[in-house]
Amino acid sequence: MSTSPAPADALPAPLVVRTVALDELATGHDPADLLRLLPAHGGLAWVRRGDGIVGWGEAARVPVSGPDRFAAADRAWRELLTRAVVRDEVGLPGTGPVAFGTFAFDDRSPAGGVLVVPSVVVGRRDGHAWMTTIGTGLAAPGPLVTDPEPVTAPGGVELTDATMSPADWEQVVARGVQAIRAGRLDKVVLARDVLARTTQPLDPRWALHRLADRYDSCWTFAVDGLIGATPELLLRAERGLVTSRVLAGTIRRTGDDDADIARAGILAHSSKDLEEHEYAVRSVAQALAPFCTSANVPDVPFVLSLPNVLHLASDITGVLAAEHRSSLALAAALHPTAAVCGTPTDAARDLIRELEQMDRGRYAGPVGWMGADGDGEWGIGLRSAQLDADDPHRVRLFAGCGVLAASSPAAELAESSAKLEPMRYALGATD
Repeated sequence: MSTSPAPADALPAPLVVRTVALDELATGHDPADLLRLLPAHGGLAWVRRGDGIVGWGEAARVPVSGPDRFAAADRAWRELLTRAVVRDEVGLPGTGPVAFGTFAFDDRSPAGGVLVVPSVVVGRRDGHAWMTTIGTGLAAPGPLVTDPEPVTAPGGVELTDATMSPADWEQVVARGVQAIRAGRLDKVVLARDVLARTTQPLDPRWALHRLADRYDSCWTFAVDGLIGATPELLLRAERGLVTSRVLAGTIRRTGDDDADIARAGILAHSSKDLEEHEYAVRSVAQALAPFCTSANVPDVPFVLSLPNVLHLASDITGVLAAEHRSSLALAAALHPTAAVCGTPTDAARDLIRELEQMDRGRYAGPVGWMGADGDGEWGIGLRSAQLDADDPHRVRLFAGCGVLAASSPAAELAESSAKLEPMRYALGATD
């Protein structure tokens, strides 16, 4: 039985996209230049060291769920683009049609995932700035609104245990160590959550400004209620090249420069942390291999210094084969890495479901953006928090740690507390 094509008037109106230069925003390196443009609620952001993109409004929204959530989102994005009318006068990564996205860590999570195509995108990169309008009309972009409603502070912040107490979570880590020693797996990443309640309704921009200011080497993001500043770039796909920053192996900073230099040396020679890092690097390299004609995988990690912690880090780079140009498809192949799940992946994911007793939601899942050519940047949703859609005073914070046979539950709890520090700071809970 054949099916007739839908009449033209039954199809959704094509998206009309126009990008123009924005000279007044081209100079400067302050992330606040972009973040201050956001509305009080519903803003989208991907900003690092003053460059990046922000957006607001919704020209299109694509919710997805289940094991094929990445592929479904990729298909929907391509379908939107087949009928789009695009006029891009700038021609840089991040111009033209752009979709922001965030996806659940676990394919069983009801959090699923979503692509959001904003009505307005403002971006800056390497001394160039632009504004893109996306809609169903042919109107030219209007003037940039530079004075949205004032940012408000959240007032006092109360932190409470969420899924379990710190003592109970230590027991969870101990059970993870037992499973590893019993030979069920090599590594598992276990996470915990904390609830924050603010006196005043939380203005997400207040938290984003603080994150971008203190953690300027991280990617500050806001997509569909998930906010944070991730130090870990799952991948950047740009003009045939792919880069992934792998972090695994962590030690808390003391605040004393001399002491922290010594701790960096300890981290760089820690057999436990080097083993954890090796698992993470191997998982990313193996996942990228089918998509690349060549790749560079560093033999030795470097120490990445952040205000709260020191990480072992490796930047993996590769040349993409011509047929592999979708950054979202690459994200699907990479997720979940050993840095946020464990090794072997299936065994680690099963143990996480067994031990954590919570739904991670979109914590530790891919978050970022992609353009019409498939290029884009996807981070791992770490150092993050999920806003409560029903209660503007309530925020759920997350942190996780890689557990190996030599792990100490008390040490992992201390590490998780260090990883909660960025979002506690963002809310004003630790100044």
